[in-house]
Order: sequence, then structure tokens, then C-alpha cells
Amino acid sequence: MIPFSPPRIDDKIIKEVTVALQSGWITTGPRTKLFEKKIAEYCHVSDVLAVNSWTAGAELLLYWYGIKEGDEVIVPVYTYCATANIVRHRGAKVVMVDVSTDFGIDVSKIEKHITARTKAIIPVDVGGLPIDYAALNALLNKKSVKDLFIAETENQQKLGRILVLSDAAHSFGASYNQKKVGSQADFTVFSFHAVKNLTTAEGGAICINLPKPFENEEIYKILNTLSLHGQNKDALAKTQKGNWEYDVIDAGFKCNMTDILASIGLVELERYETETLPKRKEIFKMYSEGLANFDWAIVPEYHNNMKESSYHLYLLRIKNCSKAQRDLIIQEIFNQDVSVNVHYKPLPLLSYYKSLGYELNDFPIAKELWENEISLPVYYELTDEQINRVIEVVVNAVNKILQ
Repeated sequence: MIPFSPPRIDDKIIKEVTVALQSGWITTGPRTKLFEKKIAEYCHVSDVLAVNSWTAGAELLLYWYGIKEGDEVIVPVYTYCATANIVRHRGAKVVMVDVSTDFGIDVSKIEKHITARTKAIIPVDVGGLPIDYAALNALLNKKSVKDLFIAETENQQKLGRILVLSDAAHSFGASYNQKKVGSQADFTVFSFHAVKNLTTAEGGAICINLPKPFENEEIYKILNTLSLHGQNKDALAKTQKGNWEYDVIDAGFKCNMTDILASIGLVELERYETETLPKRKEIFKMYSEGLANFDWAIVPEYHNNMKESSYHLYLLRIKNCSKAQRDLIIQEIFNQDVSVNVHYKPLPLLSYYKSLGYELNDFPIAKELWENEISLPVYYELTDEQINRVIEVVVNAVNKILQ
């Protein structure tokens, strides 16, 4: 069986985890702080906070910005549920916007959804391809849009506009305008879940990139405190002689990353540009070269003069294919011992959001993408022989079902 996306766990990672375990630091400690520093260097931002998941980190940011009941947060309709769930956790309304054919939010459709209650927007780099950040930032800095904004907290007053919280769960290592993803939004949050390009088993990281008058180093300290139940000293700080006493200054969260997880991430990051990204790029190239000549194949866009993907998901689409046919094709592929997936079920198809009154028919592009998309296996150990096998199986399955 060719799996879909197993993590790369080799002797080097096992050794580093063992060393971390033997060091005595198994919670947040020196490895986590080093991991934060190296991610900041990689993404060309001043400050990064490592957390235990994208979800917890992103919700912490909504809390910091004062998102509450009665507020509205804009999200793309085509995303994993976590993007919207964190908004509901804060009691706010999820405002869904349709996407473009590259799976990213359609910036041209955002403005009509902005109201005086809009406090934040969470664009998503689906599959690893960055959205059009320049267009989005230009929209949110437009005078008519800024004039609509009503600041209700000190942080909202300082920013003076809708917050941009980039869901970059898929796009670590992607580039936009020749810069690594991480510095294009107010906050960029990565996921290091087991299936991601760079994994820490579970985990995530927040790139802090707020404009003046914010001081990003100070924001790091505040977010670090909030990630530890609002406790003003972490375990590392309390190891200093006589430094046991602490205070709790906010009813915060518990979402810090541990040194065990960071030890995995440090190994992954060290070889990310030299091994991981080149391998994934080659897999994408082989898939596209093997499939592009078929009339029914819509191969994904993953590189142009403005942006380059992180090569996280190979989002193949089948032209003129109904959902029923797509499902039959997937079953046929599985019958040949190849694992594939679908990314994602748009939010209105999920029972919870359907119960809130969202309808997929209101989002025609997302509906079309969902009904004919198949994600192909992409992972480091995938061999050329296996890639060619995947292509062969997909072609045979499509020809069988669509003949």
C-alpha cells in the first residue's frame, strides 16, 4: 500500500528526541527557544512564539485582539474546520467568502462582506500556495474600509483596522514576492502537525509582524505569558536561583510547545531547504509531467512570478467530473492500494456549520473545486517508482469511471 503522508521519522530524529529526554528538559526549555529563533531567522521576522498547535496559537491571537460575541471574522469557505472553529470559540460570527480556482480566498469578493462588526480576517494558504497578500493588505488599508472599523480594545485602537491572521498551516517554506511566508500579515501561524512538511508531531508557531506602534518583542512576551495560563514566568525563568515566585496576570491559555517536540522540529528545519522542499518539488513536477497531457486533468498551480508553494498538497482536479464520479474514482484508486484524500469538505457541508444556516450553493467556486478534487500522496520517502505507480493508477481509475 502506498500511504498518503507518513512523517519522516529516522534515526537522526530519534537520537535528538532521546537527547532531549535525557537532558531533563521535557517541557518548554532551551530547545523550544532555539527553535523559535531559527524559525524567525528562516521567515525573516523578529519574533516567533512556538505553540502546541495551530489551533491553540491562532485562538490565542483572537483573544489577544479582543474578538468576542457580536464580532465578525472573515474566513474562506474552503478550509479545514479549525479556521472557523476558533472564531466560534470566541463567540464571534464566521463570515464565509468564496475562493478562486487556486483554492485561495477570492480577495475581490471580500469587501462586500466587511461590516462595522468585522474585526479580523483569516486567509488560508490551501495546499501551500500563498494567497495574494498584497491585494488583501491594500484592501484592508483602503480608507473606506478603515473608516468602517470600530476599535473596541486598546490593541484594536493601536492597529486601527481589520487584523490579518494568516492561516499558513500548509505553507511553511512557501514564498510570496521572493520572501518566505511569515512576514506578509500581522500574524502568520504555521502548523507542525504530523502530516505537515515540517513536523514536530503536534505543534505550531506564530510569526509576529505587527506594524508600529506595536513592539513585536513586547508582543512576544505578552503572548508567551498568555500561552502559560497568564503566568508571568515560564519554567525556564523559574529555574534561576530564588526566582520561584510568580503571578498570574490574565486568565490565559495552555498551549506552549515542549522541548521534546522542538527537538524534532530542529532536525526538520535543519534539512528543510536542502532535502524536504527539493524532494516535494520533484514529486509535484513528476505528477504534473505525468498527468498534464490528459484532457481531463487540471493540474494545480504551484509556482508563478509572484509566489511559490511549499508543495504541501498536490490538489489534482478532474475536469467535467461529478462528485459521484469523483468518489468512484477514489474508491478505484484505493482498490489498487494507493491512498489519496480530498482537501477539503467546504465548511457548509459540515453538520455544525450547516446547522448555522450556511449553504454550499452560495459558494459556486468552492462547490466546483470540492466535487472534482483528489489529493495525491506527497512525502519524503515516496520513490520515483511509487510516483509512477500513483500516476498509472489514477489514470486507469479516471479512464474506467469516465469512459
